[in-house]
Amino acid sequence: MGFIKEQIAVIRDRDPAIHSDMEAILYSSFWAVFWYRIAHRLYLKKHYFLARFFSQHAARRTGIEIHPGAQIGKGFFIDHGAGVIIGETTVIGDNVTLYQGVTLGGTGKEKGKRHPTIGNNVMISTGAKVLGSFTIGDNSKIGAGSVVLEEVPPNCTVVGVPGRIVKRFDTTLNREELNQIDLPDPVRDDIDRLQESNASITNHILELEESIRLLRMDLEGKTEEKRRLERERSETEGVNGEGI
Repeated sequence: MGFIKEQIAVIRDRDPAIHSDMEAILYSSFWAVFWYRIAHRLYLKKHYFLARFFSQHAARRTGIEIHPGAQIGKGFFIDHGAGVIIGETTVIGDNVTLYQGVTLGGTGKEKGKRHPTIGNNVMISTGAKVLGSFTIGDNSKIGAGSVVLEEVPPNCTVVGVPGRIVKRFDTTLNREELNQIDLPDPVRDDIDRLQESNASITNHILELEESIRLLRMDLEGKTEEKRRLERERSETEGVNGEGI
């Protein structure tokens, strides 16, 4: 009963679309986590078949697959959870939020710890993939569609494929700060810098072309002036010769 009250409170806290406690039990994430808690207890008691039976039942009903061997802390929330996959050796801290399409998976058929460890107060956005046995530090954000393949220190924002750290926070991230949109875009930043560099180079080339044009005009003007002086001198010499 305590779990049910806790899960309802978590859903109401993080989803502004909910208007009553009763709505919480309609959420697929509510039932996915509910059945996971039961399956995990069975798994710890080495009732592996029953544990997998409950977890697969939940996966078929909710579209969220949580291996009963995963370790999940308090305040766990999956928003619009379709397609979420959490592997056997995954460890998830407290107050973690996942969105639809997130995978916490391994990278092969290796034995032992092969799935990620997620710290406290972490947000993993829509469609992100965290693959391998490493740690995502506390208070970090993983941007939508990112593929994270290596460790992330605490208080960081990661975006891209493969994921890159694009922001480090000096202060911890509030649990309520679940903004998936206003994240840095390093690819866009690189493109902007390239465009600025290209514009600067283009302007410099135009300036050089203008300088060359003026220099050519100056040279042509001097050449024409020289020819004019030579013609005048020739005419003068001709007149002088006739006078003689």
